[in-house]
Amino acid sequence: MIKILVSDKLSSDGLAILSNGGQFEVDYKPEITPEEIESTIEQYDALVIRSRTTVTSSIIAKANRLRVIGRAGVGVDNVDVPAATKKGIIVMNTPDGNTISTAEHTFTMLCALARSIPQAVQSMREGRWDKKKIVGVELYNKVLGIVGLGRIGGNVAKKALAFGMRVIAYDPFISDDAARRLGVTLATVNEICSKADFITVHTPLNDATRNIISTDQFNLMKPTVRVVNCARGGIINEDALCKALETGKIAGAAIDVFTKEPLDPNSPLRKFPNVNLTPHLGAATTEAQEGVARDIANQIVEMLRGEMIHNAVNAPTTDPAVLEKISPYIDLARKMGRFLSQYVTSRVCELRLNYSGTILEYPTKPISSGALVGLLETNTEGAVNFVNAHVIAKERGVELVEKTSSKLYDLSSLVTLTVITEDNQKVSLGGSVVFGKQPRIVSMNEKFFDIRPEGILLVIENHDVPGVVGQVGTLFGKYHVNIDQMTWGKDESSDKAITVINADSEVPSGLIDELVENSNIISAHIIIL
Repeated sequence: MIKILVSDKLSSDGLAILSNGGQFEVDYKPEITPEEIESTIEQYDALVIRSRTTVTSSIIAKANRLRVIGRAGVGVDNVDVPAATKKGIIVMNTPDGNTISTAEHTFTMLCALARSIPQAVQSMREGRWDKKKIVGVELYNKVLGIVGLGRIGGNVAKKALAFGMRVIAYDPFISDDAARRLGVTLATVNEICSKADFITVHTPLNDATRNIISTDQFNLMKPTVRVVNCARGGIINEDALCKALETGKIAGAAIDVFTKEPLDPNSPLRKFPNVNLTPHLGAATTEAQEGVARDIANQIVEMLRGEMIHNAVNAPTTDPAVLEKISPYIDLARKMGRFLSQYVTSRVCELRLNYSGTILEYPTKPISSGALVGLLETNTEGAVNFVNAHVIAKERGVELVEKTSSKLYDLSSLVTLTVITEDNQKVSLGGSVVFGKQPRIVSMNEKFFDIRPEGILLVIENHDVPGVVGQVGTLFGKYHVNIDQMTWGKDESSDKAITVINADSEVPSGLIDELVENSNIISAHIIIL
């Protein structure tokens, strides 16, 4: 039975979905320790987490059965994604589940910061009436700077525009046209820091965004600026923030996320009266909690059933209708990759894929991944799959080159794989899908065939002289091996031909030995698909 470990709190709806009607075994352990996860992870096919659990490389190293890690939330910085990818484990998140909740919390923090709401509430609780002392600022006509204009940042921008704010934003993946349609002007981080009255960050935490706002950026800010972080701890450097607050470089801050959580009781951030702190509440609404739980549960169940993969951060996501169209080509490319890996005699340093015809109406990346899997899986220790194939290829120095062309050989679509080895062997296979779903290898080194890519193949390169086919057939009869299909190809510019045989059973080594003793046989290769 498929086993799923849930190591953080998850709603009852999510847990019910994960059980898949009782077909999957779900272990709900929201208080499990990292040591306990590491010692038991080898039992599980899937791991479901939120922000409490950190999935380290040491946990992943022992996860020999694990197929997917699901994060009920947006960020995956608490997962060692490169280690998971190398291991062939899919990492998925729920990028939409808490968009509204986090955007609303951000804007709530922004408003509370502008009007000193927490300080006013506290003064009233203490019996004071600080009407003259507590004076806020308006949001209207102020400049809001947004670092990261994705789902949440874009939602915050819409709310700010509704309040009459002017919005400038930094996001290297957003075009000028897209920003204009949203009503936002693009700017650099430094331009935001020098121009904005309020600044909020909405990026993932990675090497490019860690400390993206630090001492140099605080030095550019107006003394009246207020900063907000409801994204991830570490995007704003906390030491630099404290120094800016101490020296009066900025007017205040509102922080929901921290570099280390829970926040240390003695953290200097707690001492500033102009800093509003909340304990990572961005996604803490009933709707968001239930939403991300349902989303990640449905995604994991669909993946474990072999259906569509949604929101994987380290694997391509393909629409089911598209996947149905390209699946035969993915399978064909994988078999062609296996063929080539067994045919060449030295290390492959380059794999070229050339696509032509109607296949170009669909995404070709999954097909290229299939070719890489086939090329690598016959001589790689450990699992090779669509998640880690590109990583393993890079580690082994295999360059992937993808091109398109108009060459079709009267076929509706053609996929050509060419490998180049370190000693300059160059072998090409052309493949197509005929009659809807029947894969065929149609060419090898410009010689044309109709090869059924399955089972055991014997590939013979021979001199194109009379009698060779008969001699080969006689040898098969001698060793009691039935020929299921035989096809051969040649070109007019060469005296050499290639004969390919689909064998019904294992081909004995003695048969191969006798073949290569024949002066008309140049080489013979067993290919197992």
